[in-house]
Amino acid sequence: MNDPRPRRRGLCLVLAAPSGAGKTSLSRALLAEDPQLSLSVSVTTRAPRMGEVEGKHYYFVDQQKFDEMVANGALLEHAHVFGRSYGTPRLPVETTLAAGGDVLFDIDWQGYRQVRAAMPGDVVGVFIRPPSLQALEMRLLGRGDTAEQVARRMAHAGAEMSHAREFDFLVENIDFDTALADLRAILRASRLAGFRQG
Repeated sequence: MNDPRPRRRGLCLVLAAPSGAGKTSLSRALLAEDPQLSLSVSVTTRAPRMGEVEGKHYYFVDQQKFDEMVANGALLEHAHVFGRSYGTPRLPVETTLAAGGDVLFDIDWQGYRQVRAAMPGDVVGVFIRPPSLQALEMRLLGRGDTAEQVARRMAHAGAEMSHAREFDFLVENIDFDTALADLRAILRASRLAGFRQG
């Protein structure tokens, strides 16, 4: 028998954090346990790295095609980083949300601003922050980053963290399991919001 209830529109769960705060590990854990949640796949002008698969890790395009996508409004957000362009295709996200699925975005605060402006009402923003900048530096050193990489990332971390309060939720990643439980709770509550129910 068909369910007479209208389908819930999906949501965009944006996770942002300074490098080393644990965002990637938390994202993977959340995606692995939640079949309703899928990862947004970005488009990029950089060349594929070994092992990367078209449509799974990125959509690979040249700069001309990327610029056309920007001009045609086909990207929800885009940025130019270290000589390469990156962006989020609009159509796959819109299709997933319309079908009642949720999409996880791993982008920075600038991308969050763009997605929120493009899809008001569909976006839930979570900023993941480390216990302190000192703890962040220790994590970066502990994962094997070079001193130069650590210095560059630490220089950006303070600026990134200054935008934390633009987000709907702040999750402090002191303990991984606790932070993951917080994300589960945020996602569940966001799905149950009255205005998202069909």
